[in-house]
Amino acid sequence: MSTSTNILKKHSLRITPFRLDVIDIFIKAGHAMSSAELEVMLEKPDRITLYRTLKSFEDKGVIHRAIDGTLTQKYALCAPHCDEHHHHDEHVHFHCQLCENTFCLEGVYVPKVTLPTGFKINQTDMIVNGICEKCGNRP
Repeated sequence: MSTSTNILKKHSLRITPFRLDVIDIFIKAGHAMSSAELEVMLEKPDRITLYRTLKSFEDKGVIHRAIDGTLTQKYALCAPHCDEHHHHDEHVHFHCQLCENTFCLEGVYVPKVTLPTGFKINQTDMIVNGICEKCGNRP
């Protein structure tokens, strides 16, 4: 059984060729992707189906939004322990300034922020900009 099939089963999502293709693209890419990037890579892109798929994947804990400081919304595969009740995506995102790819740095966590009384944190994002390993190894 493929990794993509296992992911869909684990998250109680119906297995369709389109959903399998979307997950396969994320796995092969190894970095966050925008819906426009996914459309280019899909054999028969249907924008509405893609947006619905991304929404259901996000709702079920298959993907999360990868904030990278650009105006383009990107998504990345979640860690295996994420589910629809809790995303474990409190990690740093790395945005490469050469290839423009955004990577999840699993295990590199956003530092805890202490706020004054009366303030409440809803979300904390941390973006590190620089040169990724692949671009840094280019001659």
